[in-house]
Amino acid sequence: MPLDSYHRDIDYLRISLTDACNLRCVYCMPENMTFRPRDELLSDAELRRLITLFGTLGFRKIRFTGGEPTLRPGLVELVRHAVNTPGITAVGLTTNGVLLDQLAQPLADAGLQTANVSIDSLDEEKFRKLTRWGNLRDVHAGLAAAARAGLRIKLNAVVCRGVNDGEDVVALARLTLNNPWQVRFIEQMPFGNNSDFQKRGMVSEAELLTVLTTAFGPLELVNGGQLDGEARLYRLPGGQGALGFISPVSAPFCAGCNRMRLTADGVLRLCLLRDNEINLLNLLRGGENDDAIATCIRQAVHEKPWGHGLAQHLIPSARGMSEIGG
Repeated sequence: MPLDSYHRDIDYLRISLTDACNLRCVYCMPENMTFRPRDELLSDAELRRLITLFGTLGFRKIRFTGGEPTLRPGLVELVRHAVNTPGITAVGLTTNGVLLDQLAQPLADAGLQTANVSIDSLDEEKFRKLTRWGNLRDVHAGLAAAARAGLRIKLNAVVCRGVNDGEDVVALARLTLNNPWQVRFIEQMPFGNNSDFQKRGMVSEAELLTVLTTAFGPLELVNGGQLDGEARLYRLPGGQGALGFISPVSAPFCAGCNRMRLTADGVLRLCLLRDNEINLLNLLRGGENDDAIATCIRQAVHEKPWGHGLAQHLIPSARGMSEIGG
C-alpha cells in the first residue's frame, strides 16, 4: 500500500460522485447553492478507470460520497465495479438516506457493505431546520431498508450549538441501546465563506461526553480509546451498539490519517482541511496513460500534508464541504 512522507499507509479513498444534493443542510451549503454542470464531473468510464488504478496502487477501501451520491445515475454499477476491482476489499456509502429505501437492496446486491446515514436529530422540527428541506420519515424508511438489506449501519450527526447539542444527542445515543449501530457525533469544521458560522456552532467532544454522562452515567471506552477510522468509540451501559466521536478540531487524528478524497470534478484532495489538490480530470481528458496518472497519484500521496492548520487559523477556502465530499 502507498506510504506518504510521514510513513502513514494511505489506502482509503473517498470518492465524491456529485456536488449536488437534495437537502440544504445549514452547516454545509446555502439554500440557493449552484452545482457544477454534468460535463465538468468525472464520467462513469473515467471513474471506473480511476477506481481500477487506485486498486492497483494499493488502495483497499472506497467510500462513495457527495453531495448526495444516491442522486448519481449509475451508482449501483459503480459500486459493483469497485467491489469487483482487484485490491479493493471494502466499499461503503455516505448518504442522507432520503433515497435509500429504493436503493438499499440493489446496492447490497451489488456488494455494498456499509451505509453511513446522516441524521442530525430525531425531532422532525429540528431535522427540518437543520436540513431546510428534509423529511425525517424518508430517512427512517431508508434506515429500515438498509437494515433489511443487511448493510452495516452507522449514523452521522453533525452537532450544532444551540440547535441539537442537548436532548437530540441523548436521543440519538439511545438508539445504540437496542440496535447494533454506531452513532457518530461530528464536530463542525470551518470551510470557506461558511467558516464563521461553523466555528460558532462547533461543540467539542468533551462537551458532548458531559451531556451523555449526565444522561446515562459513565460510558465505557471501547478498544482502550484506539480510533475506529477517525472515531473514538464509547458504549452506553448495556448498549448493543457504540457511540463514535469524530473530533478533528478539538482532538485531531491526523497522525493516523490514511485517506484521500477524489472530488466529483476529478481533483484529488490531499487533506480535507487543506487546499492542496491535484487535478486528475485534466490528465484523463488530456490523454495521459495509466502509468503517467499513477505516477501523479503516487507523488500526491507522498506530498500529503501532516495535518490541518486550524490551530494556526488556516481555514480551507477553495471549496465548501459539499464540493469536496464527506
